Amino acid sequence: MKVVLVVHGGAWAIPDEMASASVDGVKAAACEGYTVLKKGGSALDAVELAVRTMEDNPVFDAGHGAVLNADGEVELDAMIMDGRTLTCGAVSSVQNIVNPVSLARAVKEKTDHIMLTGRGANLFAESIGMGTVPTDSLVTGYEKNEWEKHKKYITGIKELFNSQWGHDTVGAVAVDSSGNVACATSTGGIRNKMVGRVGDSPIIGSGGYADNLSGAVSCTGHGESILKVTLARLIAFHMEQGKEVEDALDLSLSYMGDRVQGAGGAIAVSTSGKWAAKFTTKRMAWSAVENDVLWYGLDPNDKIKGHLFQFHILQ
Repeated sequence: MKVVLVVHGGAWAIPDEMASASVDGVKAAACEGYTVLKKGGSALDAVELAVRTMEDNPVFDAGHGAVLNADGEVELDAMIMDGRTLTCGAVSSVQNIVNPVSLARAVKEKTDHIMLTGRGANLFAESIGMGTVPTDSLVTGYEKNEWEKHKKYITGIKELFNSQWGHDTVGAVAVDSSGNVACATSTGGIRNKMVGRVGDSPIIGSGGYADNLSGAVSCTGHGESILKVTLARLIAFHMEQGKEVEDALDLSLSYMGDRVQGAGGAIAVSTSGKWAAKFTTKRMAWSAVENDVLWYGLDPNDKIKGHLFQFHILQ
């Protein structure tokens, strides 16, 4: 069975000064997750590790590198889902957790619930011994400066994510050697969002979805638009109906643009190992590893074959 790991680092107008670091970051995360699959590990473990790698990288808006809300606070959201069992976990509005995707997995595996939010999520983290950090340690100097300069939320949907203000989200999808799929998505949200705002990222069926009957999907972009069309589940539906992965992404992103004028992107993988990465914003950093070959891209027509990391990471 072919194993595949695909990641994205957010669909928005990534500025030139961040482009190289964003591409390097998704390539490293894809290779890290793929090492799990290469050793016979599960898709669930692979997507968690890939997303943790991006949460630890301050170039992305998840964990370290999170954007600030209207009050200058960090609020993090994440989800993870197992396509074999449909079990899933999510957290929202957590403020001092380094790797919210791992807290989301703990919700999935250690509680009878699917989502915990705010104070409840932090109390749960404390109860299982998950360490916390000072919230300020998650915020870069760059973000503090940007927040001070732009203390206003852009309301135009396409303008937001086709501008340099729409800093957004990381995610991963995978299929393992047993043919099981999984997805994970994590975000710090949108700069200057209202306090308590939750977007698509932690919502099952919107920010991500995984089912062995279709495949795995992780979404990125304007959360309110993604929520309106339940984008991840819509993509999975098209895959269930026999559409090729790339067509399922194109159809669903086009529908979101036509129906609610939403911009965004998504990655997906089928249980047979077919995969794609598509977006309607100016850029989306993404990377995939299959058959020990790395692919990556940033601009709309990119599908670049790498020579790279796998030779020293995968050995």
